[in-house]
Amino acid sequence: MEVIKTEIEGVVIIEPKVFKDARGYFFESFSQRDFEAQVGKVNFVQDNESMSSYGVMRGLHFQRPPFTQAKLVRCVKGAVLDVAVDIRKGSPTYGKHVAVELTEDNHRQFFIPHGFAHGFAVLSETAVFQYKCDNFYAPQADGGISILDASLGIDWRIPTDKAILSEKDTKHPLLKDFETPFTIN
Repeated sequence: MEVIKTEIEGVVIIEPKVFKDARGYFFESFSQRDFEAQVGKVNFVQDNESMSSYGVMRGLHFQRPPFTQAKLVRCVKGAVLDVAVDIRKGSPTYGKHVAVELTEDNHRQFFIPHGFAHGFAVLSETAVFQYKCDNFYAPQADGGISILDASLGIDWRIPTDKAILSEKDTKHPLLKDFETPFTIN
């Protein structure tokens, strides 16, 4: 696997080595040994999957301490624009984001460490999205910032009139009105 560093330290794109032939393809989607050697030690404890249609936007989500989650995400069918936003107070990249297109064809994965809000927009007719988490879901620790916050400068590549959001996701605060539970010393 190749690990591609981004503008924000700790947020990385992972490209697996894909072996193709007349039968199709094969790749290791996850190796604990390789991940630890190239990214860091993370103990994933839960795998999740969602299916969504074009225009669905999910996020920007996180879990508050002590239930924070690091995530390793990928799109196994279709295409999504996946985004991580730095919400760590004191970080030199606070409020900045990294966006990457994840597709069933590029097989890319995206690692989002603790202290980031995460979301994605479905760019294809449908998308199946999978992710590993290093902490269990804790509904009492749910948090979010508005996925439509223009100050973040995210081009979601979905026209506003085509965006489909959950009621919960329409109620998250803008970054400027948000009190972050994450800090960097």
